[in-house]
Amino acid sequence: MKLLPIFIISLFALSGCNIYKNYSRPEGLPVDSLYTESTVQKSDSLPSLGHMPWRELFADPCLQSLIEEGLASNTDLQVAMLRIDQAQAGLNAANLAFLPSLTLGADGTIRSVDGGKAAKTYEIPLSLSWEIDLFGKLRNARKQQQSELLAQTAYATAVRSGLIASIANSYFALLMLDSQIEISDSTIEVWREQVRTMELQLRVGDIRENALSQAKANLEGLLSTHNTLLRSRHEAQNALCTLLGSVSRDIERSSLDSQKIPATISAGIPLELLSSRPDVVQAEMTLAAAYYSTNQSRAAFYPALTLGGSAAWTNALGQAVSNPGGWILSALGSIAQPIFQRGKLVSNLRISKDEEQISLLNYKQALLDAGQEVNDALFAIESFGNDYSFHEKQCEALEKTVKSNELLFRTNNATYLELLSARQNLLNARLNLIADKVSQLQAVVTLYNALGGGAQ
Repeated sequence: MKLLPIFIISLFALSGCNIYKNYSRPEGLPVDSLYTESTVQKSDSLPSLGHMPWRELFADPCLQSLIEEGLASNTDLQVAMLRIDQAQAGLNAANLAFLPSLTLGADGTIRSVDGGKAAKTYEIPLSLSWEIDLFGKLRNARKQQQSELLAQTAYATAVRSGLIASIANSYFALLMLDSQIEISDSTIEVWREQVRTMELQLRVGDIRENALSQAKANLEGLLSTHNTLLRSRHEAQNALCTLLGSVSRDIERSSLDSQKIPATISAGIPLELLSSRPDVVQAEMTLAAAYYSTNQSRAAFYPALTLGGSAAWTNALGQAVSNPGGWILSALGSIAQPIFQRGKLVSNLRISKDEEQISLLNYKQALLDAGQEVNDALFAIESFGNDYSFHEKQCEALEKTVKSNELLFRTNNATYLELLSARQNLLNARLNLIADKVSQLQAVVTLYNALGGGAQ
């Protein structure tokens, strides 16, 4: 009962400090201006793209199957889940720290003096120790472990979201290579036919030898480019298999033409990033853990109250050895106030405060990085869409140019160089058109990941 007044006085004394105060989100964060308006951002009343389940965004059955495989087998995600299990174990230990600890032991001694009869003694003690959390050390340790668990959970979610985005981007890149190889095949066939035609023209004297040599050289260049595309596709498949946690194999896939870009895209409101984007959540929970760690360092300056006791069955009672033995009971209460710890407590508090400030700066930077990624992705979707429209019109014009030059070349009204230039421009425009669509698809995936998508 004498400890009760001390406890009450201590609580009042600590009411003005942070030892018993819960973490709260810091003010002054640049949330409202994280990203700007865009024509892609149709309306804030629309649900954010980041809230869309990935199965709705990626409707391709082949891509869905690959994402499911990756979520089940990716090693980075499995490691992240084990980190969660470790954090959960740490939280369980912090919760149990409020309970008393029990220790059971057994001691035995055999003593003989001057060769006399040996005296055998034994003791079986049961010890109890209970630290009373007067000044919040255990409470802050538990809060810290809770924050670390939430941080690890957010990290696993970030790994999951990033994995989905990486699989989708790799899949689209593979489809791009398929389309480029298809165009390369058709172009090579056209050039082979052109070479055969020019060989006949050379025999009848309609063209010169240098024109045929140039055509053959261009064909060899196309074959080299085609070989490079085949190698790139093989490497892309292997990289995707590694991402899936699988051995190298042929990836079942559809076509680039079947991929659709969402008709309406909204980034939502910037405040949603605080709760939707897992790396931002992780940064905030790391800040919360650092806050409670600082509280623990403050609590170390205050007294520690420990209650203890023991009960032992022994045959060594006083100076005599009795058989059978008897019980020995004891109780202990101790309070220890640190006075001089060679600067250790002050240094620990300083380190904890600095770590808290570092975590705060990392949290702010995570918000700024998130805003930048959303801004870049919003503009990229719009920009690549414009590029696709430009190159589409360019392809239509160049197709007419090639057909016109082919007719003129056959009638000796156009040079081979003019035909070569027109075909090369058409090939580049077609490849650019494919790249534009894939870039726009990947920009949508980037925006989806930047808004915290993939958690569902």
